[in-house]
Amino acid sequence: MRIYGPNGTTLGSPASSTRRTNSTGFSLPDAPATPDETRSAAPPKAAGSIDALLAMQGVEDPTERRKRSVARGRGALDALDELKLGLLSGNLDAATMNRLRDAAANLKSSSGDPGLDAVLAEIELRVEVELAKAGKF
Repeated sequence: MRIYGPNGTTLGSPASSTRRTNSTGFSLPDAPATPDETRSAAPPKAAGSIDALLAMQGVEDPTERRKRSVARGRGALDALDELKLGLLSGNLDAATMNRLRDAAANLKSSSGDPGLDAVLAEIELRVEVELAKAGKF
């Protein structure tokens, strides 16, 4: 291996300024030196009002709504497991109860799937029962 130059790079020859004219590929015609089109200095027009953009963002995909509902149900079940472990170990803290209250509030929305809504309603009922039992103490 041979290294040329002080930095280990080879000294290249300058690129030629001649064009190949005998190629069969795509070529552009020579453009004039001044552009023909004129552009306005005005800013682009708004696509619509803010209300329209917010309405477009509010449109939900049924699968995304179902995924969020499943995630809320799993979160509520995790909070119930934390409650169970806290009761069994004897050190139930307020953070677990707050998480359970948040989970109960999140389960109120509908997922659009009747079967999933029924399961979420049962989870919500269990969370509410546990909150009521914990409120007695």
